[in-house]
Amino acid sequence: MIHPLAAVAPSIVVPPDCSIGAFAVVEAGVVLGAGVCVGEHAVLRAGVEIGPGTLIDSFVVVGGAPQMRGQVPVGGRVRIGARCVLREGVTVNRPTQANGVTVVGDDCFLMANSHVGHDCVVGDAVTLANNVMLAGHVHVGDGTFVGGGAGVPQFVRSGQGVMVGGNAAISYDVPPYAIAAERNQIHGLNVVGLRRSKMPHADVVDLKRCYHSVYSGPGDLRARVSALLTERCCQEDKAGRRFLQFFAGGKRGFCRPRDRKRDEEGCGAMGG
Repeated sequence: MIHPLAAVAPSIVVPPDCSIGAFAVVEAGVVLGAGVCVGEHAVLRAGVEIGPGTLIDSFVVVGGAPQMRGQVPVGGRVRIGARCVLREGVTVNRPTQANGVTVVGDDCFLMANSHVGHDCVVGDAVTLANNVMLAGHVHVGDGTFVGGGAGVPQFVRSGQGVMVGGNAAISYDVPPYAIAAERNQIHGLNVVGLRRSKMPHADVVDLKRCYHSVYSGPGDLRARVSALLTERCCQEDKAGRRFLQFFAGGKRGFCRPRDRKRDEEGCGAMGG
């Protein structure tokens, strides 16, 4: 059903089980899947694809221009997967290249006022809590949860199954299955998430062994991981090996556990 006060381009094919609310704007070139619900005052710009069963709540803007200085590029696509929920005020920007794409996977939940910047790739079953800020070119792995108010700058990656704490400032890559919080600090593995994913116990043990091998001391993480992969200390095609392989990519450094020994030494030096 299309509300008579909605502005829908005549060329749009609206499946019979879709609904578009009052004052919503759906531009030419938008593709709507079956069962999509577009709320009042939502805006879907040209080049947007919305997967089946997705809810677009009020005041959402999908496909808006990338937020950048200088000449704003034209073109590019935004693809929102199936069965997603985009709550009030969510924004998802189009990419910076005419042949580019900003992607939000299937079964994602983007809470109120969260933002997905240009050229981002957000995996399946990702949750962005209220006011999460993803800058351009951020990659978010499947099953990741990002807590409210967290900020992530350009080109940062997070692996599969990551949990990011609320109000965190994450400017380095977060390896798969880890918990990141505060400012680029790793707080162990996401054990609750691993349990919910029903990962086999042997795989969890292997993952923990790889985690401790990587973060066992100071120095170059990439070099240490390269040696671990050469030694084949972790099982092939398992979570532990995926954890190690993550460190081979990226353009930034990696979040690390807090150095408690150094903190204690610093407190001692200050007499507190």
